[in-house]
Amino acid sequence: MAAKKAETKTLKITLVKSTIGQIPKAKATIEAMGLRKIGQTVELPDNDATKGQIQKVRHMVKVEEA
Repeated sequence: MAAKKAETKTLKITLVKSTIGQIPKAKATIEAMGLRKIGQTVELPDNDATKGQIQKVRHMVKVEEA
């Protein structure tokens, strides 16, 4: 029997505020998510680790379900 590949849910995360003036942990979290410029969007898996990162920088990002 072939195992069915479960569709993985993803989140579209867009940087909407600059990291200038933010605490170093917030800057590092944004960089770890793969965001570099304002307006840049990345798709990350919808898991607990990603949700924790979003929670830390929720004031700088916009999140949508993909």
